[in-house]
Amino acid sequence: MAHPSQLGFQDAASPLMEELLHFHDHALMIVCLISAFVLYIIVAMVTCKFHNKYILDSQEIEIIWTLLPAIILIFIALPSLRILYLMEEINDPHLTIKAMGHQWYWSYEYTDYEDLTFDSYMIPTQDLAPGQFRLLEADHRMVVPIESPIRVLVSAEDVLHSWTVPSLGVKMDAVPGRLNQTAFIVARTGIFYGQCSEICGANHSFMPIVVEAVPLEHFENWSSLMLEDT
Repeated sequence: MAHPSQLGFQDAASPLMEELLHFHDHALMIVCLISAFVLYIIVAMVTCKFHNKYILDSQEIEIIWTLLPAIILIFIALPSLRILYLMEEINDPHLTIKAMGHQWYWSYEYTDYEDLTFDSYMIPTQDLAPGQFRLLEADHRMVVPIESPIRVLVSAEDVLHSWTVPSLGVKMDAVPGRLNQTAFIVARTGIFYGQCSEICGANHSFMPIVVEAVPLEHFENWSSLMLEDT
């Protein structure tokens, strides 16, 4: 999760988020080089008293500053398109979960099981245990197995919501009457926090998302216990 005064992204917990971080660093390096070059030219033009007549009117330099930005855009666009296709790729998911947004909580339905459904509400501040995070903890976590393709079907019952977990590189709008889908693979065990990222009313800030990634055998034990309770 994010830390106070953090400037960068959260640590990646999925292969897709790692790709997004690499692309961010790639694009940021290009932006920094362009900014430094432009700054150098501005300083040189302001401080230098001499002018080169071949630079003031030159077909060759006009061709260069037309082609160079196009080449730079290609270097940015190709990796971006690759990641866009990866984000839409859903191959043989091992588990499908339906996340339904409500005002102001989430409900989860494990569609591969006959009757595994629960609501997830934020834990009020006065009920938090020591070490739990304010506005981020939920009374029921979405538990998933690690190293398994997970498909999440996202919709809403009332208004627009957005199911977002930054560490997993997942953000999908929940639209009433529409079923959107996204997918991810959790690379390591842990607890990953997210929040609704679409302004959905008075308590928009109070509907957190908590994803707990566990080994497959632990997930099977958890699902058995949940089915027994229901």
